[in-house]
Amino acid sequence: MDALLLLLVCGGGYLLAYHTYGRFLAKKIFKLRPQAQVPSRQINDGIDFVPTRKGVIFGHHFTSIAGTGPIVGPAIGIIWGWLPAILWVTLGSIFMGAVHDFGTLVISLRNEGKSVSEIAARYINKRVRLIFFCIVFLALLIIIAVFGLVIAVVFKLYPESVIAVWLEVPIAIALGWAIYKKSANVILSTMIAVTLMYVGVVLGAWLEQVRPGMFSFPQHWPIPPTGVWTIILLLYAWIASTLPVTMLLQPRDYINAWQLFIMMALLSAGVIASALTNSEFAITAPAYRSGIAGTPPLMPMMFITIACGAISGFHSLVASGTSPKQLGCETDALFVGYGSMLTEGMLAVLVILCIVAGLGMHFEGASGPGVWQGFYSSWMGEKGMPDKLQPVVVGASNILTSLGIPQALGFAIMGVFISSFAGTTLDTAVRIQRYVIGELAVDLGIKKLSNRWAATTIAVVTAAGLAFATGVEGKGAMKLWPLFGTVNQLLAALALLVVTMYLKRKGGLKYLLAAVPCVLMLTVTGWAMILNEQSYLRKQNWLLAIIGAVVFLLALWMTAETVILFWRSLSVRGRPEED
Repeated sequence: MDALLLLLVCGGGYLLAYHTYGRFLAKKIFKLRPQAQVPSRQINDGIDFVPTRKGVIFGHHFTSIAGTGPIVGPAIGIIWGWLPAILWVTLGSIFMGAVHDFGTLVISLRNEGKSVSEIAARYINKRVRLIFFCIVFLALLIIIAVFGLVIAVVFKLYPESVIAVWLEVPIAIALGWAIYKKSANVILSTMIAVTLMYVGVVLGAWLEQVRPGMFSFPQHWPIPPTGVWTIILLLYAWIASTLPVTMLLQPRDYINAWQLFIMMALLSAGVIASALTNSEFAITAPAYRSGIAGTPPLMPMMFITIACGAISGFHSLVASGTSPKQLGCETDALFVGYGSMLTEGMLAVLVILCIVAGLGMHFEGASGPGVWQGFYSSWMGEKGMPDKLQPVVVGASNILTSLGIPQALGFAIMGVFISSFAGTTLDTAVRIQRYVIGELAVDLGIKKLSNRWAATTIAVVTAAGLAFATGVEGKGAMKLWPLFGTVNQLLAALALLVVTMYLKRKGGLKYLLAAVPCVLMLTVTGWAMILNEQSYLRKQNWLLAIIGAVVFLLALWMTAETVILFWRSLSVRGRPEED
């Protein structure tokens, strides 16, 4: 019953936060107006800027920010105990992550849908635009290169997911065509699309059982399976990112959102059923744990390890990238920006329950606390993706068996779930990188590189160069992956800096709602970067040490520029700026 109580308390807390703090931010702080002009209607080019229904854009935004982050992060960070993890994903998402996402989305809406890099030039100064661009480009470069590999690894682990994931592409195209070209009923079209998607899941599970290995590439090829999948996925991302957003990206993300809603509903129902009927279902992990050999200290590393589900800098790129170009009404920003972050927080809570309670139900003939201890006897962060995903998948499939879902089908559902969300992150990241490159090209007067084909080619080719820098396996980005946690959270802190300066121009003390989370994130991220830098130097990992030091210095520079501007503004009296 302890796991069920945790589910109810966290779920109730998110609902309460949305209807109180979220509405307060919307009405009193950002003062959203239903009649305000938005970029999707002002520009409306039919490619990137397209007015979209609130529910559809919620699906796109949510699946884009979620990815595998709220799955892998908690799967690693739970080593310090379930209590710190739960507190961080609930309080962090309500007071920090949702403010970060919501604030960035609103500011981009009021600045022609521009990226946070461009917006920084207006609210701080033009020098920080290039600094922000460098950090954003690095973060997206790593994401694009790594997520191609992540999906390849998931396909290898769960080959039954391959057919379902690729069937989503024609299903999404058909859904977009039906809604936008034929004005089909959205509810009916959604039901048909989601049903077809789950038919693909069942088909994949069945085919893998009757013909094992049919979705796997031969190991004797010159390029191993991970390399082949990485090439295919990057080519797909190039195509998806140059097509009109309503043709593939948006409808595919929308379908995946329904997949997630169904998955979360199944897991929630499974937790309830398990708590009421299965005596083995209980929290078997400790509330707090320290002193594990090889594990970094909880402070500040947990705040870097568990990002998505609490606060993540990548969200600011989506909130100032694809989403503001599609939002049809300014007041929809509360539901899309604040609501999506809380929903992701709830997903992280469910993942934590899968690990701390579901995992101990059954694993290889064992059950109880010993199962959890076996997985978390050492630092999970240094293990491979299969090891990080296994406790989540096993725990989830155990919980689903309480609903009568066979474990084999549960594995297939989870495999499709993880790879689909990694795919939406890859799609969105390439498109955002294209926006960022295009904006910088315009600023530098190189307009030939600002069109969507040239900018997307640069985004994909640079990521491919990183992925294959160390060999044909496509694992080159893993050399830089240790930097991503701190770079991502640094990006969140810097985005909050921009939100703070935006609110500062509005007058009063409302800027504190962004400034306090900003200072906290700058502190813990800077602390973590220093600890990591010391570790890189001890290990003589000069590549990470040099890049990490450069990023840290750039962040200090941007922070210093902002602080100077902030203190100067305190001495200037005048009317608050209006949008």
